[in-house]
Amino acid sequence: MGVTEDDAIAETVLKTYHALPTKYKPVKATEDYFHWVPLSGIVAVRGKVTRANGSVLHDWHAEIVALRAFNHLLLHECLDLAASPTNRSNIVRRREQHEMSEAGGLQPFSIRDDLRLHMYSSEAPCGDASMELLMETQADPTPWPVAESRRPLGWRPGLLRGRESFAELGIVRRKPARADSPQTLSKSCSDKLALKQCTSILSSHTSLLVNPANAYLESLILPKSQYFACACDRSFGPQGRMKHMAGQKWSGGYSFRPFRIKTTTHEFAYSRRSKPASSKELRTSNVAAVCNPRLRESLVVGRLQGRKKLDPRGASAICSKWMWTTVLQVLAALGTPNLLQEVSGSSHVQAWKQCVLLVDRQRVKADARAKALQGWIRNEGDNFEVNLE
Repeated sequence: MGVTEDDAIAETVLKTYHALPTKYKPVKATEDYFHWVPLSGIVAVRGKVTRANGSVLHDWHAEIVALRAFNHLLLHECLDLAASPTNRSNIVRRREQHEMSEAGGLQPFSIRDDLRLHMYSSEAPCGDASMELLMETQADPTPWPVAESRRPLGWRPGLLRGRESFAELGIVRRKPARADSPQTLSKSCSDKLALKQCTSILSSHTSLLVNPANAYLESLILPKSQYFACACDRSFGPQGRMKHMAGQKWSGGYSFRPFRIKTTTHEFAYSRRSKPASSKELRTSNVAAVCNPRLRESLVVGRLQGRKKLDPRGASAICSKWMWTTVLQVLAALGTPNLLQEVSGSSHVQAWKQCVLLVDRQRVKADARAKALQGWIRNEGDNFEVNLE
């Protein structure tokens, strides 16, 4: 039997990771500890095959890092195309004038029409899609009680910390974390990926420049050991909690595009299931690798490895500050350097996110939260100023 496309996509992500230098990977296993880490990556297939002014990644789960790395790549492809009409890209193209409209979106760029996007993840996304896996590991499946004192400001039913009350299914959850960790409103990867089926995998930065129509995932590929059909159907499928989005279309090129869940036989060498018998204990690695054809970084707690917490040189290239800076560079190359300031009346990113250029995206998110992802408490995030120097 030949290699399936799903296995080939998984193997592409795994080979790319294994080719990275040692500093991007967990430390070697010892007889005491095996450090594990989740891995996610996005593959474009042609044909059939703490507040820190936006310089810290507040969510560095593997799926989110992969999405940010892909958006970083798109922004820099746009920058190349904007710099010269003779430049070409294998991923992004300029849109023709007749393609741009209020209904279809006014962005000057699009992902190429002959590309399909797939995501591989070595672990089931945290949150709703992994609840059955969590139950499977418990000697006692009785749901854990939720302590009132650990609920965040503005808490309401339907928003629990990632692993709390795991018998409650189909609900929005926050990121899983230790009970003594600081409170956060960052949503689980299951919830964020479910929303991406409506908004596309473009970030707010990239959505200003790239039309969303070609930017939806076609599939999410998981190891067979991480796949529960009932969990994935409930979390992502049009018959699950996203059923009220089925068939939905919005202006600006947005629509509900559910991805398929596929499986692979490949396992990641640093997954928790790869612990050698000689190692006594599993430990989560604190090293995150960021990789795309234009970028390689090693991050620790959302900052460049080796840099102190508030050192401005420690900001990752995929942090919000540098992504917005790249957007301004593209707009300057297109001859509209002050566009965001003019339409929003501000040089702060929160105003940019709410401006008329992103009104379609905001409407999509509001509909999805109201109809499918109820209980989603908005995390306003950093509000900082960005200017071209």
